[in-house]
Amino acid sequence: MAVSEAGQLIRNISDTAMWAAVYRARETERADAVFRDPYARRLAGLRGEEIAASMPFSERAAWAWVMRTYLFDAFITEQIAAGVDTVINLAAGLDARPYRMALPKTLKWVEADLSGILDFKEGILARETPVCALERVRLDLADVEARRKLFERLGRDARKALILSEGLLIYLSADEVGALAKDLATPPSFQRWVAEISSPGLLRMLQKNIGQQLSQAGAPPKFGPAEGPGFFAPYGWKVSDVRSPLKTAARFKRLTWGMRLAAMLPESNGKQGSRPWSGVCLFEKSG
Repeated sequence: MAVSEAGQLIRNISDTAMWAAVYRARETERADAVFRDPYARRLAGLRGEEIAASMPFSERAAWAWVMRTYLFDAFITEQIAAGVDTVINLAAGLDARPYRMALPKTLKWVEADLSGILDFKEGILARETPVCALERVRLDLADVEARRKLFERLGRDARKALILSEGLLIYLSADEVGALAKDLATPPSFQRWVAEISSPGLLRMLQKNIGQQLSQAGAPPKFGPAEGPGFFAPYGWKVSDVRSPLKTAARFKRLTWGMRLAAMLPESNGKQGSRPWSGVCLFEKSG
């Protein structure tokens, strides 16, 4: 498929949620799946498969999508066990964790995203019942005033909240990420934050391989801080834990021979440069 045709499949940033759901669906259908998402196939639909098939290196990159989901799941489970009573999923997309994970009934789960994608998800899952208390908030996170009002309200209601931003930050500029981080640090009850970040080297690779398709949809990859997880320190967040999707994929024997060699390199969770690197990070409020 020509690049222009591939770009037309992704009409806007919300369409990337269908693309992500494809990998969760394919993983679920494996005998050795590291997680199960029985809703992903319906959520991805034919359009999701078409988008995935149109993207360069789609099959070879499957491990990265799968391990990101696995690592977010692990952090969520651990943080709930440590006392989190509210999970706030920013740019929730087609995530189905409130339906598929073993969560306490008393847990409050909040999804914030654009109306179109949440309306679509609600239609697909209309006959399904979440396992915990679920609230959906139609919101453009670029609307600073609106998101601050949401964070203030949720912060008052929560005792210990966990923020998720899976698949969000890479589409923001460094200034936008910094402003979001500062806003998230304001409510006292917002204590933990799970986010994945990429190195400048990986960002350049993504921009070269899929950047044109995403740019045509108004969602070019932008964020790959040279500081690594330390980028967030000036905004009120300190690094608590960093887990490597690459090394996790190696542990589950999901890598090609060449990638297995890359996974043997020493881990580096500090400043990042030309090395293609990503990490799923747990941040704690530093104030």
